[in-house]
Amino acid sequence: MEQKKDCYILGIESSCDETAAAVVKNGREICSNIISSQIDLHTLYGGVVPEIASRKHMEKINQVIEEALKVAGTTLDQMDAIAVTYGPGLVGSLLVGVSAAKAIAYAKKLPLVGVHHIEGHVAANFIEHPELEPPFICLIVSGGHTHLVIVKDYGEFEILGRTRDDAAGEAFDKVARSIGLGYPGGPKIDKIAKEGNPNAIVFPKAKVDGAPFDFSFSGIKSSVLNYLNHAKMRGETVNSADLAASFQRAVVDVLVEHAVLAAKQYGFHKLAMAGGVASNSALRIAMSQACEKEKIQLYYPSPIYCTDNAAMIGVAGYYEFIKGTRHGWNLNAVPGLKLGER
Repeated sequence: MEQKKDCYILGIESSCDETAAAVVKNGREICSNIISSQIDLHTLYGGVVPEIASRKHMEKINQVIEEALKVAGTTLDQMDAIAVTYGPGLVGSLLVGVSAAKAIAYAKKLPLVGVHHIEGHVAANFIEHPELEPPFICLIVSGGHTHLVIVKDYGEFEILGRTRDDAAGEAFDKVARSIGLGYPGGPKIDKIAKEGNPNAIVFPKAKVDGAPFDFSFSGIKSSVLNYLNHAKMRGETVNSADLAASFQRAVVDVLVEHAVLAAKQYGFHKLAMAGGVASNSALRIAMSQACEKEKIQLYYPSPIYCTDNAAMIGVAGYYEFIKGTRHGWNLNAVPGLKLGER
């Protein structure tokens, strides 16, 4: 039987507050990438409300899938497989995407490929960097996850370090809320920090004994809250820009130090970043400078592929599909899915 020349994957992502669908061709070419964001809605509540998020996914899922197919100029009949995020994430949100993917795969007799959300973030680097192939080191920094991994092959990871408490993005959100910036915290701190002095306040950089690649961000978050409380008790005015810049610098320094140390220690000359915090401008500048100094090639996706999207799920799904990964109709949402689990 003659093999099809091109392979089309429909990717579906609904792990948090973005309802997204994309058509990916041959693993690297994005034919469409449709994202319906709920940020404005959740901003009213200062963060994502799970019940509201899942209801909105139900309203939008069919629309974004139809739009993704339309923009790509394709139909479901041209798809070779359906790839969908099945974890980690909010259980109600994940279930909407998984249910839609299973329904389409069943109706069209197409293979179903469940994708790990973090694997998707790593795969986002393949979209704009055709020359990038495993193995390489990857720093994954998002609202829910901070991991330092060796990408041994497509979909194959060795975890070198992870956060012991708050993820980097979670710390950004909590600090932003404490200084009155609101949600989403990451972009708002990034913006206001440009006006501040990163050396104004010295915040601690946590190290984990016996685990040089692990992260801990709860200490710095507590330090910011203590700083604010002390200033309030003394009746002092806090310069929000200086505080944001100083906090951001402390987090960025730790991320850069750990990632570059891992690349050097394990002998890698390729380092990638992934996840929402990978779009932080201070992190990109600091990591670029450190990598240039150590002669390490740095890769990171455009901001649209750093935040949650379905293109990255389609890319990761393609590599899982050609490896032979298939899921049955019992595929379920797994909110606490660990990287490397199936």
